[in-house]
Amino acid sequence: MAALAGPICLRLRRDPGFVTGRDGRLSTSIVLALAWTVILVWLLLAILGYGLTAGGGIAYFRGADGPLSTLTTVYLPLLGGPYVALIAAKAVVGLRVEHGSMAKPAAKPTASGRRPLRELIANDSGRTDLVDLQYVVLSAVTMLYVVLFYLADVGGGLPRLPAEMWALTGAPAGAYLVNKMAVRANPVITNVALEDGRLTVEGGGFTPVPTGPPTLLTVDDTPLPTGTDPLTGALTATLPAPGTPPFTVVVTARGLRSDPYRYEPAPKPPVPVPAQQPPTA
Repeated sequence: MAALAGPICLRLRRDPGFVTGRDGRLSTSIVLALAWTVILVWLLLAILGYGLTAGGGIAYFRGADGPLSTLTTVYLPLLGGPYVALIAAKAVVGLRVEHGSMAKPAAKPTASGRRPLRELIANDSGRTDLVDLQYVVLSAVTMLYVVLFYLADVGGGLPRLPAEMWALTGAPAGAYLVNKMAVRANPVITNVALEDGRLTVEGGGFTPVPTGPPTLLTVDDTPLPTGTDPLTGALTATLPAPGTPPFTVVVTARGLRSDPYRYEPAPKPPVPVPAQQPPTA
């Protein structure tokens, strides 16, 4: 298992682009589909190796109760649910972004270039998403069942799990897909910057309805006159005095409210104290 998963994890740690969406965030559906693929490939290779060595050769694989007898009834459905969710979620999100019914702003870059694992269970604003959380947790528990049951009886081949076990990945995958279809197009704040009293709010979904009220930007529930950067689409405003952070920023557009964004300035690096020269004699 380590020989197969280790190089993949190291590769993704250096360059996570393979498991991120077009917005640059870790994709829950891609990560879980990849994880199930790695586990199933490992099981098949391990069973092949056991059969050709300690299992007695080709005869080990024959018979109605052979080591691969549950492949089509249990394990392919276990793998199919995450892949259906992956393909369908890509289609749904792409169509919604194209028609303007969902905001998918690019993720804020990290200093290390790596993406935090928390993105697997969080929405685009960084808040924990219950649907994503249950999808990840139930999938992880099912994977643990499969791996431990196999290690408990290596010679038995694919573990004889109940056929209904596919529901532990299929049902959460379905809920994950429905959530992508039903989620509202709320504005998304990805970053807030403050420089010389000028507030810049980056994200997506800030465009108001032409015939509706303008986009509203509030800082600690205080509305501010707002402008829009024509190049980036970011919102800009002048922070009234005293305007000292930390404070909470909220954007309301098309009658939909963003998740609150808590702005706290980055701590300033300590000023090095110059070393004192020893007195000369």
